[in-house]
Amino acid sequence: MTANQSSHTAHAGKRIEQLRKLIAYHRTLYYTFDAPELSDAAFDSLVHELEALEKQFPQYAHAHSPTQTVGAAPLEEFQKAPHETPMLSFTDAFSPQELSEWLTRAENYTHQKLSTQENKTPLFYCELKIDGLAIELIYEKGILIQALTRGDGYIGEDVTVQVRTIADIPQQLEQLGSWPVPPKVIIRGEVYLTKDMLSRINAQQQKEGKKPYANTRNLAAGSLRQLDPTITASRKLLSFQYDIASTLPFTVATHEQYHQVLASWGCTVNPHNRTAKALKDVYALRDAWEKKRDKLAYEIDGLVVLLNNNELFTRAGVVGRAPRGAIAYKFKALEATTIVRGVRVQVGRTGVLTPVAELDPVLVGGVTITNATLHNFDEIKRLDVRMGDTVVVTRSGDVIPKITHVLTQLRTGKEKAIPIPTKCPIDGSLVVADGVFLKCSNKRCGARNRNSIIHFVSRAAFDIRGLGKKIVDRFLDEGLIGDAGDIFFLTQGDIENLERFGEKSATNLIQEISDAEKITLDKFIYALGIPHVGEETARTLAKKIQHDAKKLSVPEIMRVLQSYSLEILQELPDVGPKVAQSIYEWVRDTHNQILIRKLTEAHIALTQKSQKTGGVLKGKIICITGTLSNFSRAHAKTLIEEAGGTFHASVTGKVNIVIAGDNPGSKLNQAKDLGIEVWNEQMFIQKLGL
Repeated sequence: MTANQSSHTAHAGKRIEQLRKLIAYHRTLYYTFDAPELSDAAFDSLVHELEALEKQFPQYAHAHSPTQTVGAAPLEEFQKAPHETPMLSFTDAFSPQELSEWLTRAENYTHQKLSTQENKTPLFYCELKIDGLAIELIYEKGILIQALTRGDGYIGEDVTVQVRTIADIPQQLEQLGSWPVPPKVIIRGEVYLTKDMLSRINAQQQKEGKKPYANTRNLAAGSLRQLDPTITASRKLLSFQYDIASTLPFTVATHEQYHQVLASWGCTVNPHNRTAKALKDVYALRDAWEKKRDKLAYEIDGLVVLLNNNELFTRAGVVGRAPRGAIAYKFKALEATTIVRGVRVQVGRTGVLTPVAELDPVLVGGVTITNATLHNFDEIKRLDVRMGDTVVVTRSGDVIPKITHVLTQLRTGKEKAIPIPTKCPIDGSLVVADGVFLKCSNKRCGARNRNSIIHFVSRAAFDIRGLGKKIVDRFLDEGLIGDAGDIFFLTQGDIENLERFGEKSATNLIQEISDAEKITLDKFIYALGIPHVGEETARTLAKKIQHDAKKLSVPEIMRVLQSYSLEILQELPDVGPKVAQSIYEWVRDTHNQILIRKLTEAHIALTQKSQKTGGVLKGKIICITGTLSNFSRAHAKTLIEEAGGTFHASVTGKVNIVIAGDNPGSKLNQAKDLGIEVWNEQMFIQKLGL
């Protein structure tokens, strides 16, 4: 093992130990005190990271890890009782890939290929994962004699008196079908509370100046664990029953049949549970419920997916705290934990400096997030966020992802404070305070930067049509981009949640940006926005560079440009002293070199301008006069060249065709005097087949 590998392993071991302590703490708050400090999604993200690290570094495996245990210790106020068989939890899956990997593990363990078999019996049983708390119900001779919470999975709290107030839980089982009620049977289910009841109780809590409950699960747990059962009764708790945890005197072949048996005894089973023949059916069911979950009276956070065949489920056994034959397939989490790797400062169109955190990639809301806004430097101070910190990232509403919480318990001592800039990263001007914001003291800085980006994406340059002025403004103000180079590092997750964006429009824009990464050299030079360098000069420079460059790449092009003296530049056609000086200074400017580095990292592919050997305008020299209704002058020039023609700025005897728009001016008269063919705009469109 190398020194680097040894250091990496040691760092992983320390991270695992920190995660275990933090997860145990939050699990105790959640299960024992019903007072969570983190959202379920953020907590799940921590557990997910710990599971991945323990899998990658098995030498740090430990039987008492939170990934191997269930729940937390019961409260002292309640009588305790052991479970006859452990009340297990589930491993979580957040993506189709993770669900597929779960099935593969089950197949490997049982030595049975399930995904390719033709099964008369559906392979999976899918239950809505209710956001409540698990309950165990013990019946003797059909009478409910005891009810236990999950507790730590082995010992639970006796809440029999409280459970007797829940109408959905039968006090006595009846044989309503062909399955007899055994002398003793243990049934498991979920106790929950409606969203409407949460709103009512929280309104009363606020009226009385008390802290509102975080969610329906928190309130349901707190209600069931009231020492006074009349309070439990007032909360109108509900329940579904979903499993039988004791041996039956008859055979039940599938988990689906367990639900039929429970229903025949008068239990309350969820009518929305379904079988699924293949993983694709599970994906579809989960996606459908994610869209319509708000229509339910209660909260759900995904599906519980089980191997439907009971014999196969039993054979799969248990790993750690979870059965191998079942998994919780969660909905897209709107929060997750990740690590801040760096902070960059973006300048908005009004000159406001926005700090943006650069993150380890993390899946939030179904998309990968790599950046999160920190809003301003006061917010950095309030959160006490540092580079290297583990943070909670939230994605909701119509704003870009933001950091809402710092997990200081996971600090290693190597975290670095985020420096407050004193100079503008765009033009180097001094930074001034404006309320809670920092701004560039050059009032034109932000506006100039905005205009350069709009020029960069214009049709005659990179031609990213989805990036209009309003979108550029929004990206600048949100801190998503600071200059044109940042455009190529945007991800779908960065923009999908913004106002007027959605998954489809974000996907389309990211595809447009990807398509724009290949560009002709002349358009690339024009896009850079070098003062006084228009399209004609950009073409002149491109021809010269193509002759002198060893290859067409961004670094090589810049090397060649920097090698040109003022004298060499002035020798080029249409390049006078002013234009030459502008080019000479631009390629040596520090801030422009930062842009070039970004474009290099974005792997912009430069190509030579293709010379058309055919086309309807092959060999024709074309001049335009007046204003065209359907095209800008730059777009029309591009169309002419793509059709094999050559654009000429003035009317001479060499010109073959003059295209006349509105208010054509003297050029039209010159064309007529020289006997040059004249087209109106409609003829131009027809000739090109547009």
